[in-house]
Amino acid sequence: MPFLVAGVMVVTAVAVLFTVVRGANGPAGCHEPTDVRVVAAPEIAEAVREVGRSISAADECYRFRVDARDPGAIEGSVSSTFGNARPDVWIPESSLRLRRALAAGAGDLPASGSSVANSAVVFAVTEQAAAPLGWPGRTPSWADVLNAGEITLGMPDPARDPVGVSALLGVQQSISSSNLATAYAATLRRLSPNTLPAVEDLYSRLPGAGSSKAPVDAFPTSENSLLQYNMRNSAAGRQERLVAVYPPKPIPSLDYPFTILSGPGTAQREGAGKLLSALLGPDGQTALGETGFRGPDGRALRNPSPDERVSVLPQAVTRMPGDGDLDTLLNQWAKVNQSSRARVLIDVSGSMNALVPKSGGKTRLQLSLDAAARGLNLFKPTSEVSVWTFSTNLHGDKDYREIVPMSEVGKQLTNGSMDRIRAIRATPNGGTGLYDSVLAAYQRAREEWEPGKLNLVIVLTDGHNDDPHGITRGDLLTQLSALADRSRPVEIIGIGLGPDVDRGELTAITDVTGGKTFITPDPAKISDVFYSALAALSDPGQ
Repeated sequence: MPFLVAGVMVVTAVAVLFTVVRGANGPAGCHEPTDVRVVAAPEIAEAVREVGRSISAADECYRFRVDARDPGAIEGSVSSTFGNARPDVWIPESSLRLRRALAAGAGDLPASGSSVANSAVVFAVTEQAAAPLGWPGRTPSWADVLNAGEITLGMPDPARDPVGVSALLGVQQSISSSNLATAYAATLRRLSPNTLPAVEDLYSRLPGAGSSKAPVDAFPTSENSLLQYNMRNSAAGRQERLVAVYPPKPIPSLDYPFTILSGPGTAQREGAGKLLSALLGPDGQTALGETGFRGPDGRALRNPSPDERVSVLPQAVTRMPGDGDLDTLLNQWAKVNQSSRARVLIDVSGSMNALVPKSGGKTRLQLSLDAAARGLNLFKPTSEVSVWTFSTNLHGDKDYREIVPMSEVGKQLTNGSMDRIRAIRATPNGGTGLYDSVLAAYQRAREEWEPGKLNLVIVLTDGHNDDPHGITRGDLLTQLSALADRSRPVEIIGIGLGPDVDRGELTAITDVTGGKTFITPDPAKISDVFYSALAALSDPGQ
């Protein structure tokens, strides 16, 4: 009996000890589940959630909270965008997002991540447009699509969407002309008119999508998004399908880098490691394959494909070009596309109040503002513009003031920016603080330089610098020369109006940055010269 009691006591003690340990540490030695927060590109987020749920079902120590977020809305300010809800893991669609986030000042962001999936960049072509090119008997080539004059092409903005960058490389490879530069520029001009911020915007312009704008027949996209589009239409009983046209040589694909951010504790990092291993494991790759992704090596995860319009052949994986080559590529696009990032400086010194003969009683400033407002329509909707005014001591001891912050032209045409521009008034007895204002605008433009756009400072003035307390012309030219960078150009465009403009002064300022000066002695013709200046920017030979 004592032995039995003792045995029961031992068993009970062991049971109690096990219960205490289990309660304190959970099934895998934890006190309570560790939340691992993940932000992922929308198209991959659900597959990541599914894999995370599988881990949690087997190991209650980890709970994965996956949030679908547009990578383009994050890359410019990784730290500030997330705020207090900063995740432990970020999975954008492309490693290019990491490079751009680092360039934007996200110093604590890793330079690379582990690819968990892959999606080739292809040309999506409607079946109606592909049929004259041989489909379905043969799959057309990129050259076929690009040279078919009856096909309306679309393009995602390479300055924003990594698919657009890969597309530019594919376009280069598709040109067989002996005069490569001319043929390339001509092809880019065909793509330019229907350039939209992102691939998702182009799907809404397909025939039958209900857009009030002219439809597009073909555009670069990811293989995964094309497959998902076809699957949705099939499930809904709609006939519209897209044919995937693959590039002639390997171009960078979307590589979905699994990026562990700085800041997570040890438990979060361990959980992130488990999620990464699971995504790369058989079950994770199966889940990603069911969503239409390829493996990180470009191998199709579903064979055969559920859609004969998409190839199951392996797609070679290649890296994005280095920063220098990438900048050159995007600068070429910007020259043809005229997608700009411009700061427009408008002189509001006292002389701008002078009435202009034969103008219906308008002042130099009023004519300049009219020209600037109408000139915004010459920029593409994807362009960004900021408007500054300058005089002397305009904003405290500063000669300049921002009136319209940097934002897309398409939004400015509807958000009241035009009213703010037309409400600008000249400063009575104000001088022309030209040098300090130009330098400040140029410094800001250099700090916020954006690839894939024409980065500009446009100066409208009717006089010459007469600020005795500002920097000298020599100081200005020296500093502009030091700031100028041919690989990341910021051009100053000078527009002078009236008889008091110092052409030599403006020309010296614009020349040092590779820009140009446009002069009209008759202020009534400011619109003509303003339009001429903007039109010149779209000439790739300039």
